[in-house]
Amino acid sequence: MAERPGASKLQSRTRAVVRPLANLAWDVERVGYERLPDDGPAILCPNHISFLDSALLMLTVPRNISFVGKAEYMDDWKTKYLFPALGMIPIDRSGGSKSQAALDAAEQVLKRGELFGIYPEGTRSRDGDLYKGRTGPARLAMSIGCPIFPVGITGTDDIQPIGSNIPKWGKSCRIEIGRAIRPERYAGRGAEHLAWRSMIDEVMFEIREMTGQTYHNVYSGEREDESAPPAGRVGTVADEPVPDRQLELAAAG
Repeated sequence: MAERPGASKLQSRTRAVVRPLANLAWDVERVGYERLPDDGPAILCPNHISFLDSALLMLTVPRNISFVGKAEYMDDWKTKYLFPALGMIPIDRSGGSKSQAALDAAEQVLKRGELFGIYPEGTRSRDGDLYKGRTGPARLAMSIGCPIFPVGITGTDDIQPIGSNIPKWGKSCRIEIGRAIRPERYAGRGAEHLAWRSMIDEVMFEIREMTGQTYHNVYSGEREDESAPPAGRVGTVADEPVPDRQLELAAAG
């Protein structure tokens, strides 16, 4: 029998044990958590500024949540078994059939009525700014028919900056769950890839509103001539080519 992808009972047990310790170590302000549904599928799309982002979100949400994570974690004995057991779905970011298995697993998680988390920027921000979102989460949301909840995270980069292996104790951070963005709002808006882009632009707009980050209208790692704000809540899009589905859903830890 194939292994069931996504979070298991180990995550809920870990949450029960580790959450009180995390509350002692850091002051985590939680905003908007009442917006999350008690059941049914939903996608959470946070900004990504620290290695701790996934862990703290997992510890603070009331339900199990599975995350896409880079396949390189499977090469390290310290994380090879632990991370998948806690809900990480490894994805090979080289694309093609190697990535497709992770995307199929993500769909299984959502079809089971569970929570799924993915970073729309695709990687951690190296400078703390916010970058253009990739359309993979919107594609999943429209395929499954489930909402996306933007998540704004601030302060985790002070707790564990990029390059640091050990979190700093006594720091504070804030995690805000934004309002639901529902795929039916974008149904029938013409070309499918324009609807995907419009939906994910709205997600990035909401994240920027929650975090106050400087927004760059390019994908992380690309150069830009000038910054531009993301599209507003109703979404305005450019007629861009349809990107590779596997690469669009790739996310780094």
